[in-house]
Amino acid sequence: MASFVGSLKTSVLAPAISVVRNRSLILALSKREVLGRYRGASFGLLWSILSPFLMLCVYAFAFGSILNSRWPQPAGSVNSFAIILFVGLIVHGFFAECFTRAPMLITSNVSYVKKVIFPIEILPWPMVVSALFHTFMNVVVLIVLRLAVDHQFSWTIVLLPVVFLPLVILMLGVGWFLSALGVYIRDISQVTGVLSTALLFTSSAVVPVNAIPEQYRFVFSLNPLTFIIDQAREVSLWGGMPDWAGLGLYALASSLFALVGYTWFSATRRGFGDVL
Repeated sequence: MASFVGSLKTSVLAPAISVVRNRSLILALSKREVLGRYRGASFGLLWSILSPFLMLCVYAFAFGSILNSRWPQPAGSVNSFAIILFVGLIVHGFFAECFTRAPMLITSNVSYVKKVIFPIEILPWPMVVSALFHTFMNVVVLIVLRLAVDHQFSWTIVLLPVVFLPLVILMLGVGWFLSALGVYIRDISQVTGVLSTALLFTSSAVVPVNAIPEQYRFVFSLNPLTFIIDQAREVSLWGGMPDWAGLGLYALASSLFALVGYTWFSATRRGFGDVL
């Protein structure tokens, strides 16, 4: 019994132990991920700010001007539609970057797999850290635009990292699970892009849930992005406090999924070398 408990404890703590042990390597790989994306570009890292701004312009024009969309707001809150929309796009952007890249983490780093001493289980970490960097740049753009357009600032935006934490844990689990699955089923990478777009338009990113017909609202409620997007708007725009109980349950479910993903990765990694 004692040996089983000890083995279970080791399995649960394995992801954390790996992070602590390889933190310098994770930091170096994360830095390479961020800088490598803009290597050779004339504007360099400036694109991390220009890209979300251009994306916001396109969506604001499509939904705000052409479709004349409006967003219900709490009493006393006056935020432009583009700013409200942008918060949803920030959350989805983080999710989409991790979700679409996860299936190719192993197949695009074959040299790491063949190095026996390289800890390939850390590969999802640089992906998530890189996505978080771009999310941070998007939040900077959000703050500047909100001050310039709406002349408002909510101090509760400092709680945004707390809101993102459960989603970060979830995407680590997704990274482990899909990266291992992508080695054996290469078509996964073709599906994730479609699913990512589907999750965008079936979440509260671009459409308020209360504007959806009652019989379809359950689809939006089941979307893992909807709750995080709503909470992100609550703290960054409405000046409210997050749903601590909801975030706690989300974090617990994400942690369990991350553990399952890590276990799946550990169980299947033995065959990576043969398949690749």
